[in-house]
Amino acid sequence: MKRILIALAVLFSVQLADAQVTPDAARKALDKAIEATRNEKKAAKPDTWLKLAAAYMDAYNAPMASAWIGAQRQELQLIMKGQKPRSVESVVLGGEPCTKEVYADKEFYFNQNGQLVLINVTRPVVKDALDGALSAYKKAWEVDVKQSKAKKIAAELDVLAKKYLDEGMNSYMFENYAEASQKFEKAAEAAGSAPLGKVDSTAIYNAGFTAWMVKDYPRAKAFFEKCLAVNYYYEDGEVFAKLADVNKNLGDADGARVALENGFTMFPQSQSILIGLINYYVESGSNTDRLFVLIDEAKRNEPNNASLYYVEGNIYNELRQKEADPAKAEELLGKAVAAYDACSGIDASYAFGHIGKGVMFYNIAIDLQEKAANELDDKKWMALTEQFEAALMNALDPFEKAYAASTDNALKVNIAEYLKNIYYRFSSKGAEYEQGYNKYNTIVKEGKAL
Repeated sequence: MKRILIALAVLFSVQLADAQVTPDAARKALDKAIEATRNEKKAAKPDTWLKLAAAYMDAYNAPMASAWIGAQRQELQLIMKGQKPRSVESVVLGGEPCTKEVYADKEFYFNQNGQLVLINVTRPVVKDALDGALSAYKKAWEVDVKQSKAKKIAAELDVLAKKYLDEGMNSYMFENYAEASQKFEKAAEAAGSAPLGKVDSTAIYNAGFTAWMVKDYPRAKAFFEKCLAVNYYYEDGEVFAKLADVNKNLGDADGARVALENGFTMFPQSQSILIGLINYYVESGSNTDRLFVLIDEAKRNEPNNASLYYVEGNIYNELRQKEADPAKAEELLGKAVAAYDACSGIDASYAFGHIGKGVMFYNIAIDLQEKAANELDDKKWMALTEQFEAALMNALDPFEKAYAASTDNALKVNIAEYLKNIYYRFSSKGAEYEQGYNKYNTIVKEGKAL
């Protein structure tokens, strides 16, 4: 399943639908509320606009028939008496199997546990009801000269912002990314409107991320820059990596470099930023020594931070893979090993120094295995096979140490997968290798570290 980098904190907010009115009643109430705003005296009162906003919200919620995200299928069958789905089918939503129920004015999506995870209204009472509500709330605040309704307007704007987030996530799940970006932007606008005045960094990031997905780079750039302005960086500084990619695609190579370097200063452990920096310096022909200037600055600030030496090992390893000169590649390999060993030496409980070293040699072994598989000359094949086994053996000890150092079950199981494969390769060489294979094969099968 593809990695989803959208901020999933907004996914499927669990809340009851606010309206208990029928679509016809909601339409009539909305028409009445709109008519009231055309009266000059009534239009000067905030309550008139609050009633209009409430009518829009009722119109938005009416087709949902009091359903709510998180409801069980059986619960909805009880409260939706008289409403029967026109059809029921199995679909895939967001990579997960779901059951889709189609009604006259909506679609319900249930997960495998029978829980409602998405409501898609196909026949709204009025188009863009949320936009109508937002305009009405803004107008209510505008005419509320005494600010007597500030608390009420703020609370209702907060509810409205969450509705926009739900709409944005719905569009995202249906892979309508451009539409999702617009909805997330509206969520940020609603949250930021007076008197609520809240910065919704999640909505801002999601608006940028979904714009980036459809390659609307100018729009994505604006939102990622807003994220940085409010000190929102997402996981491991992903905003910096995305902004760098946007700048690169807009032809601003220097802007890409600045974003990556700023991100690296704050998040040196971020693989996205690190790979972006390495690619920038290699592709631009710039001096890669700048990478080590940056890491050395970080190490001076935190000399006992083991993760910085792990990052240094990763830099040498990435550069090694891009190096065409075998002698220089071998030199970089040695420097990577030294950095990974330094990482483990600083903090024996930090497993990633061992993991970095183990993965590096394991990947070298895989590359040699592929070369051997394509080699027709017996002598060359034998030489490549020997190199393959030597590299695989070099990965064994680091992975064993990583397994012993780690306290996280999921990480230990991941490490066990590597160890299982290595021990299997050498299982014919003696009982200790066969025992090693049996041990780690059991851990992988059960998903639980011993």
